[in-house]
Amino acid sequence: MNRDDKTAIVTQLNDSFSRAKFTVVTDYCGLKVSELQELRIQLRDCGSEIRIAKNTLLKRAVTDTASDILIDDFTGTTAVVVGYDDPVAPAKALTNFAKDHEKLQIRSAALDGEKLTTDELVALSKLPSKEVLLGQFLSVLNSVPTGLVQVLSGVPRTFLYGLQAVKEQKEQA
Repeated sequence: MNRDDKTAIVTQLNDSFSRAKFTVVTDYCGLKVSELQELRIQLRDCGSEIRIAKNTLLKRAVTDTASDILIDDFTGTTAVVVGYDDPVAPAKALTNFAKDHEKLQIRSAALDGEKLTTDELVALSKLPSKEVLLGQFLSVLNSVPTGLVQVLSGVPRTFLYGLQAVKEQKEQA
C-alpha cells in the first residue's frame, strides 16, 4: 500500500470518526468473512458501519475527534463500529452478534466523547429504541391533560348525580 492510499484511508476514517456519535472497538480475530458480512448488513440496517484497518491508520484517523479516547484500544486485530444516529440500535446488533459469535470481543466504546466499558455497552443495548422512548414520553404528556380534564369534569358530574337523586326522591314522595 503506497502513501497516497494510506492518506485516502486515513481521510475516510477521520470523516467517519468526526461524524460518529457512537464508536465501538472490537477484536474480530477468528471470524469468517461470511460472519463479518452478516454483521455488516445488520449494522447497515441500523445506521452504522464496521470498518477494518491497520491500527496505525486508525490511530492517525481518530486524532482530533470525539473518539480519540479509544486510541489505546487499537491493538491486535481491530474492527471499529461507527454509529451515526441512534446509539442503541448498533449496540443491540453488536451485543446480539457477540452472544452468537464468541470470537467477536468488544474492547471498549465511546458515546459522545465519553468512554464506555463493555458492561455499560450491554446496559445501553438493553434500552428501548429512540422511537419507543419518544412514544412513551408522548403518552405521559398526553395522560396529564386527560387526567386533569377528568378531575375537573368530576365535580359537575357528581353535582348532577346529586340533583338526579333529589329529583327521583321527590318523584317517589
